Amino acid sequence: MEWLMMQQEKWIPEIGTIVAFTYKSGQYAGEVMETNGPRALLKVLAVLKHPEQGDLHNPYNPDVAMFHERRALSYTEKTNVPYGDIKPFRSELPSYKDSLDLAVQAEIEAVDRLKRWAERSLEQLQQLGKEYK
Repeated sequence: MEWLMMQQEKWIPEIGTIVAFTYKSGQYAGEVMETNGPRALLKVLAVLKHPEQGDLHNPYNPDVAMFHERRALSYTEKTNVPYGDIKPFRSELPSYKDSLDLAVQAEIEAVDRLKRWAERSLEQLQQLGKEYK
């Protein structure tokens, strides 16, 4: 019962607080502008993780009907976010431009690492396929 009560309690940040939040597949830092029922209106100030590209329902599948391009939320763009996706922000707030550059580079590096892993896996599987014959 105690666990259930803790789950029902939500942290509701005060207006003007700088928070970290998730929106779709990206992560951001922003300022709380309003609290509205189960959500807060947040103003984007920095990009912490760039949104992933492609179809989120079919991750890592390039052969989907629509391969979505997801742009990061813009500087000072406002968005409504459920309280469950908002956390305290405990770091120094970087500039939007610097944070966007770092987030894009980190996402490029992650996708490149996945690409290299896929290429090596394909090579290994092709070699194993030859050995199995």
